[in-house]
Formats: sequence, C-alpha cells, structure tokens
Amino acid sequence: MLAANLAADLNAWLRLLTLHDSEDLAGTEPDTMRFRLYHLPARLARHARRRYLRIERTWPWATAFTTRWTRLTRLPATT
Repeated sequence: MLAANLAADLNAWLRLLTLHDSEDLAGTEPDTMRFRLYHLPARLARHARRRYLRIERTWPWATAFTTRWTRLTRLPATT
C-alpha cells in the first residue's frame, strides 16, 4: 500500500510541476499518463561517461516528454 501511495504522490507532483500548461495532459487519468509519458519507446545509451536517452522520433508524445523532462531537471534543488 505504501508503494501505491508513493506512486500516486509522484504522479500528482509531476502534474503540478510540469503539466500545468498542457491542455491534453493536465487532467488525465493515471492510466493515460502511464500510456503516454511513462512507457516510452527509447534506449538509454552511454558515450564518453555521459548517458543519453534516445527517444523514437515517430512517438507522438516525444516533445511533451522532453519538455517535461527539461522542466524537472531545471527545478532548483531543495536544501
């Protein structure tokens, strides 16, 4: 039950922090979020001690995912 509560909290925080301006993803159900943003067709590659996430260009929500990812990574760290 703790894992389910943690997943629900993470989903709510993701919506609050990154999906506030997206009309098609802001009010979606968790199943739709899982289908569109969490199950992405991508490969994790390493080169020169760096990691790269290579996302399929034909995936319809690629730009939505990359926009949300950059928003999450630019959030200030809490101290």
